[in-house]
Amino acid sequence: ASPMVTSWGGWSLKWYSALAKDEEMVSGFRLSLSIATLTACSSVLLGTLAALSLHRFKRFRARTLFVGMVNAPLVMPEVIIGLSLLLMLVSVQRLFGFPERGFATIWLGHTLLGMAYATVVVLSRLQEVSPSLEEAAQDLGCRPLQVFFLVTLPLIVQAIGSAWLLTFTLSLDDVVLSAFLSGPGSTTMPITIFSRARLGVSPSVNTVAAITVAVVSVAVVSASVLMARSQRRRDQEMAAAYRLG
Repeated sequence: ASPMVTSWGGWSLKWYSALAKDEEMVSGFRLSLSIATLTACSSVLLGTLAALSLHRFKRFRARTLFVGMVNAPLVMPEVIIGLSLLLMLVSVQRLFGFPERGFATIWLGHTLLGMAYATVVVLSRLQEVSPSLEEAAQDLGCRPLQVFFLVTLPLIVQAIGSAWLLTFTLSLDDVVLSAFLSGPGSTTMPITIFSRARLGVSPSVNTVAAITVAVVSVAVVSASVLMARSQRRRDQEMAAAYRLG
């Protein structure tokens, strides 16, 4: 192993200031953060729509094909996905002259993978929701759109939040897809760390890891607290409704 990996010289904060001057690492971190945020939003949106379609429409033509397409990224190696997307993008670029490999192509690949995870998370929650709740809302005069926003969405919002955090984390630390789909000037943080790790892990890399762990931990804890409060409030409201009924 490289001596830079195994040698520890004590505690110091100077590497945080050194990291701020590392333009390559800072640029990669910003790019990864932007892609991860956009990927999480698009993956959750598409995954929720796919989960609602599979939950509400039990039988329709090409359902098996649709389920297979949604679940395929979960079982296929990322190398195969990345190579397939790369070949497709190269062919499209030859025909139409776009897109150039960079931010958009990385986001496209990450969304393809993240949507599958988001669909599984949201669908598992939808299957636990009692159909009688939506039927009761319809009996009281709610339109389908009102039923979704007033009944269904509050019941699955925790699953949507969990799917957002999951896809955000998957995108933030992805190396394989980013390596295939990145281009000049679009080097993400994991690729930068991987390229430097082959020559020995410097303290600046450890600094990035510490910051990333801290940010993700704060996000996860905050989301857990908010979802727990929301669940307690919902349980109290349901208990009060049962008492009144």
